Amino acid sequence: MHPIRPLARRATPIVAAALLAIAGGAQASSHREAPFITTSPKVDAADFYMFNSYESGRSNFVTLIANYLPLQDSYGGPNYFDLDGNALYEIHVDNNGDGAEDLTFQFRFKNDLSNGGAGITVPVGDQSPQIAPLQKGTVSELRDPHLQVNQTYTVTLVRGDRRTGTAAAVTNASGGSATFDKPADNIGSKTIPDYAAYAGKHVYNVNIPGCATPGRLFVGQRQDPFAVNLGVVFDQVAAPVSALTDPNAIGASTSTLAYKNVTAIALEVAKSCLTQGSETVIGGWTTASLRQTRLLDPSPKAGLQTAERAGGAWTQVSRLGMPLVNELVIGLKDKNRFNAAKPKDDGQFAGYVTNPSYPKLLESYLELPGAAPTNLPRNDLVTTFLTGITGVNKPANVVPSEMLRLNTAIAAVPYAQQNRLGIVGNILAAGSDSAGYPNGRRPKDDIVDISLVAVMGGLCVANGDTDALGFGAACKPSAVPLGSAVFNLNDNVDQAQQTFLPGFPYLNTPLSGAGAMAAQAQALAKPAKTPKSR
Repeated sequence: MHPIRPLARRATPIVAAALLAIAGGAQASSHREAPFITTSPKVDAADFYMFNSYESGRSNFVTLIANYLPLQDSYGGPNYFDLDGNALYEIHVDNNGDGAEDLTFQFRFKNDLSNGGAGITVPVGDQSPQIAPLQKGTVSELRDPHLQVNQTYTVTLVRGDRRTGTAAAVTNASGGSATFDKPADNIGSKTIPDYAAYAGKHVYNVNIPGCATPGRLFVGQRQDPFAVNLGVVFDQVAAPVSALTDPNAIGASTSTLAYKNVTAIALEVAKSCLTQGSETVIGGWTTASLRQTRLLDPSPKAGLQTAERAGGAWTQVSRLGMPLVNELVIGLKDKNRFNAAKPKDDGQFAGYVTNPSYPKLLESYLELPGAAPTNLPRNDLVTTFLTGITGVNKPANVVPSEMLRLNTAIAAVPYAQQNRLGIVGNILAAGSDSAGYPNGRRPKDDIVDISLVAVMGGLCVANGDTDALGFGAACKPSAVPLGSAVFNLNDNVDQAQQTFLPGFPYLNTPLSGAGAMAAQAQALAKPAKTPKSR
């Protein structure tokens, strides 16, 4: 990465307020980001991560994590949060920069009633009715006999076009099965006394077709990793200015998602199996598709998922690469279209990137005319979101398209040494962590703060007058009215305070029903946190 000098970090209160307000608008990641997807939460992509694995001994691997079905209340029984058996979940990789998938990992799910479809019964007089809850007793094993429903899934690797390419099954390295088990959600400690150990039994070593090195696989419920304060921001940043002007207030507020779970699809693959030739940069994104025709049966038969009949071609309804794009960049009328589009066709949305509306909208919200960058068209955002940054994660040959891009040749940084601001952290402190967002995305990366720097022109300030990062001649410090103060943004919620695992699947054990309610009640009873210094 190009060396970038540290910059001044102190902002005036009014400038800090503007920056924090922008952060507010960016906090939802991709929960409920388009009108249609609100009707189908099981195929709603919440977050997508792609990073060089930083677990000890795994430096030659890349981890890909696609989170679905956001905003799960951990007490959401009795059926909890299995994924949709009538949907197709996919993780795509572009390894030559042309905006089209070269590798696609396809996930299909199926629910099975135990005991050959009879479920669990109990004797009641001269009858043996099936029980109503999901479980009868303590659960600790794969396909535990105390569970009525087991959700299984298959993984298929398609090389080439996702629908017409060459397909082959990913298989269990132990025994060769092509069917995997998803753990039940974290019902509570009475049902699953040691959820971490139980979920750990569902981490598989897998053989990936065409890849000599086995990878790892896990699908299951996790604690939502994204730190955010949702309510205030969606109400036109309805907070006192005094609450938004302290640059030392990181961690002063509790994330709205701190008591929510999500379902993660996690895959770890050897770098050599994802790259092509000498190109070390890969692009990734996740999608979910439903069948074009869905019919409801007015007289469903006994069994699971019998009330719906699905058929016809797969129709893409959810898409996520770079976080926050559909929330803050794409206009409302085009949000469903963006979710249905492929990256190679993103030229149709280019105007939303070159002439973004959100900085101007914030001028109105906060009565701060002239705060938006003046380097129109915004080639700095085109570079950051659509092509990759020169010398960091830009492929040798690239078609502008929205996806998460990762340079697999940039070594991972151990968790404890990771800068939560990723590449922006390098700018602030002349550090050595160039392995974070927007070069891929790690769980610790503070997406809200980093995105704010980009949206309000901070990378133009870092770029200086030499255009070393390839943002275009118009992207100069003089084009950023906020100046170096842009780097003082702070949304009062600290992504680095989230709890993560030291290795695969990295995202933390999900909250249990009773446990989460108790923790939330305890947190609400505590006095407000004291802001910490940067």
